[in-house]
Amino acid sequence: MKNVILLVVSLVFSLSIYATNESQPIHVEVTGKGNPIVLIPGFTVPGDIWDPLVKELEKKYECHVVTLAGFGGNEPIDFPWLPKVNGSIKNYIVKNNLQNATIIGHSLGGTIATWLASCEDLELSKIVLIDALPAAGALMIPDYNPENLVYESPYNNQQLAMSDAVFEQIAINMSKGMSTKESAQEKIKNWILEADRKTYVYGYTDYLKLDLREDLKKISIPVTILAASKPYGKEMATQTYKSQYENLKNYDFIVAEDSAHFIMLDRPTWFLKQIHMILSSKNE
Repeated sequence: MKNVILLVVSLVFSLSIYATNESQPIHVEVTGKGNPIVLIPGFTVPGDIWDPLVKELEKKYECHVVTLAGFGGNEPIDFPWLPKVNGSIKNYIVKNNLQNATIIGHSLGGTIATWLASCEDLELSKIVLIDALPAAGALMIPDYNPENLVYESPYNNQQLAMSDAVFEQIAINMSKGMSTKESAQEKIKNWILEADRKTYVYGYTDYLKLDLREDLKKISIPVTILAASKPYGKEMATQTYKSQYENLKNYDFIVAEDSAHFIMLDRPTWFLKQIHMILSSKNE
């Protein structure tokens, strides 16, 4: 009887450990050796989007590739989602002594990188922001007020109740505006469809609520922004970024011509060249 009890206790303990491991805010894969680089993908996007870049970087750098909970086949977590993701990445940097790391982030990943750079108790090397804004909600929502954005809203409830067929059509339409390449659009669509639906809906609310424009004043490390020219053109993109990053003292701004939101998929050779140049430049 004692052995049976021990077996049950052991099994319950093992299952609890497994559940804990499966429900983490972030999942990280590490390759290469050298100075650390943390790569954070965008919303719904798995970490393997960085594979072509990592194959180049791991020759000289230690690459920490992040995938967020609820995306890329990873289990979802309880809400609020984004604050837990942010805190988990910060804790990962501290725990693994990556204080001098470079952070490369795309879209939401770039917004997270911006938040990390604004944390006064972190000492990072530089951040590279790929088509990322400090306050995406302010660009998208008239009379923007983060406090008005809540999980229980008619729009969110509609998305949660939407049939798979209708949701897939929305994903198809969205993907067409995010890349100039059909093959990339297919990937983007599939990433959206593979995402946990509740994380997709409520996590996006978290994303839109985040406003880091005042926090930009706290950033003193080098910042490089790669911005897509499509769909609104180079001039409009430049104006948007100038407005959003008004409180950031210094940053390098580079426009990716003939590229939509997923610059690494639309202009892969150009993108790799830019990243190599950014990483090789010395911090001022």
